Amino acid sequence: MPLLGFGTYLLQDGFECEQSVLNALNIGYRLIDTASVYNNEESVGRAIKKSNVKREEIFVTTKFLPADIGYEKTKSAFKASLAKLGLDYIDLYLIHLPQGDVSSSWTAMEELYKEGKVRAIGVSNFNMNQIQNLLKQHSVIPAVNQVETHPFSQKTEMQKDLKSQGIQLESWAPFAQGKNNLFNNESLIVLSSKYNKSIAQVVLRWLIQKEVVAIPKSANVKRINENFNVFDFELSADDMETIKSLDQGGGLIYSV
Repeated sequence: MPLLGFGTYLLQDGFECEQSVLNALNIGYRLIDTASVYNNEESVGRAIKKSNVKREEIFVTTKFLPADIGYEKTKSAFKASLAKLGLDYIDLYLIHLPQGDVSSSWTAMEELYKEGKVRAIGVSNFNMNQIQNLLKQHSVIPAVNQVETHPFSQKTEMQKDLKSQGIQLESWAPFAQGKNNLFNNESLIVLSSKYNKSIAQVVLRWLIQKEVVAIPKSANVKRINENFNVFDFELSADDMETIKSLDQGGGLIYSV
């Protein structure tokens, strides 16, 4: 699973989403994240087909919502997502929110995993207690927990706990959804100037160095390219500590 991917939340189904994903793949992204509730899986699938990138080189993630929680509903939701994406398999399938009978859904997901229809299964917006409850009832450990993670909500302790279980932390909203005035933060402005990189690039580089998967989203090809251009510099240990000091803690903030 690449440490840097492309998110599609709020990208409208149709030309905008299709072209954005195609641009991302052409630039070099190999992780594409979508969800049933985004209503753009068909556009994501068309972009994958139009690209010159081999299917096995692309890591595709999608998710299902509480409306599809339950053994049979999860199987149906997966079948629908697979058809909309136009793919033979999905690389990572996630429970979008920890609501309802997630145990029955996980049973269905384990079967899909063992059948090879999905390469990995995981969760999104789960806390550690919810993950532990899942582990007590099932044999397949979630590959990923996708939660809000950014300089103001760093999930440091969660990441340690997840890592001890062999679970990868993945960040949605790496830029804090524009909240907390991230792009005008004085510390980040200083680092941006020091490395001659944008604040977005500094934040993504910080996440990558923390071994947190990040999936920034943009419909602007310039920003899509900029967000990918983060592999030619490295933050110093002191600068990593500077960003660490911005952490305000806080719990999970659910978003689709």
